[in-house]
Amino acid sequence: MSGKRASWSGSLAFVLAAAASAIGLGNLWRFPYLAAQYGGGMFIAIYLALVVTLGFTLMVTEIAVGRKTQQSPLTAYALIQRRWGFVGLLGTLIPLFITPYYCVIGGWVLYYLKAYACMAFTGVNIMGEAAANSGEVFGALISAPFAPFGYGMLFILACAAVIVLGVKNGIEKSNLVMMPILFLMALGLAVYVVTIPGTFDGIKYYLIPNLDCVSTPDGRFSLALLAKTVLGATGQMFYSLSLAMGIMITYGSYMKKTDSIERCVRRIEVFDTLIAFIAGLMIIPVVYLFAVKTGTPVKEAMNAGPGLMFVTLPKVFAMFGAAGAWIGLAFFLLVLFAAATSAISLYEACVSSLCDFLKLERKTATTFMATLIMFLSSFSALGYGAWGHIKLFGMQFLDFFDFFTNSVMMPIVAIATCVFIGWFTGPRLVIEECEAEGAKFRVKRFYSFMVKYLAPLLLTALLVSEVCRALGIKGWSI
Repeated sequence: MSGKRASWSGSLAFVLAAAASAIGLGNLWRFPYLAAQYGGGMFIAIYLALVVTLGFTLMVTEIAVGRKTQQSPLTAYALIQRRWGFVGLLGTLIPLFITPYYCVIGGWVLYYLKAYACMAFTGVNIMGEAAANSGEVFGALISAPFAPFGYGMLFILACAAVIVLGVKNGIEKSNLVMMPILFLMALGLAVYVVTIPGTFDGIKYYLIPNLDCVSTPDGRFSLALLAKTVLGATGQMFYSLSLAMGIMITYGSYMKKTDSIERCVRRIEVFDTLIAFIAGLMIIPVVYLFAVKTGTPVKEAMNAGPGLMFVTLPKVFAMFGAAGAWIGLAFFLLVLFAAATSAISLYEACVSSLCDFLKLERKTATTFMATLIMFLSSFSALGYGAWGHIKLFGMQFLDFFDFFTNSVMMPIVAIATCVFIGWFTGPRLVIEECEAEGAKFRVKRFYSFMVKYLAPLLLTALLVSEVCRALGIKGWSI
């Protein structure tokens, strides 16, 4: 790759790009589920506390490493200290493994957007009366011989088209269009939901702290249950802010020295948390109403992952009659934008690493990476159908890639980064970058304590818990 490194046009462009990366499917299906499972307002309060402490520490670290080295993760760590280059390699493998299956899910969203567009404009309803067949429709989609792969290809090519245009003309301009639309649509749907008769109890269920999540059946406070809730919020914060995926290092490398890292990170946290909060307000009250009307336990209706979005919510939309098709269309358009902004950032982390390591032109690197992602996506696309009989550690391909990257590799990379910065280079490396060009870094003592002690401790607890849960070794199910 020749010439001067690309850069954002300003701090707003960087904040929008980083927030767009953070605002993905995790905000729209995982945050509402966890909030419902772990005490509503209690979970939200713990989540906010973690975002402004642990999340802030990790994001500042990654952005500072990227801006200081002007490199993507594959080469950034080695540039600071060669023997720590393995952290950059691991950090590059994470988006390379996530992007293919994430694009497959993006393909599912495309299919549902098309289905709801047909429903809204032609009246053709593939879900059946009251969306009674939503489970069968979703099962048929993911097990189909070609559809998951075909829709995934369209999603991958759309992301590649943005990436090949570059940082300013592609990523920045696409975010300037998609982010305001995404925010306004989410806010509009949330306002609509809170005005629906019967959703008030669901709003209370979401917002009022419920101490049951930290209490035993006889009402006594349980430190173990509190720890379980904290780890659940830690995991969500970790995934939601796009940490340890190489994204923030890559985006930080395009950041101007005159922009304040501390101020930008605080703004990203506000954007991401606001969308997560609105997502809960948009989903939990109507799912709660649906559960009450159908006699379904709320925690069962508020299922985590694809089941909530592709099976339960179509049933919820069906409650609103003819208007449900338009609500579903708006919702899946919003989800498509959220998935696209996150997928573009994951894709860019891979392309940028390839450009920095092999000195390739962006177009060549994008084409190569698109081909590789298409190949890797075939495993997840066909993993519930033609290749459904093949399992890795008892999991389908998509589930395995999701577990291995999110629950194992990401915590390991984050722990290694904290150890590297906290104990080998010293926090001063990041602090000096945050104070470049006379910028203020008001929490340097707090940052040093977090990166050296508390962050590695919490991340290690999360890693152990997730591995124990997956292997069934008396772990906490988060």
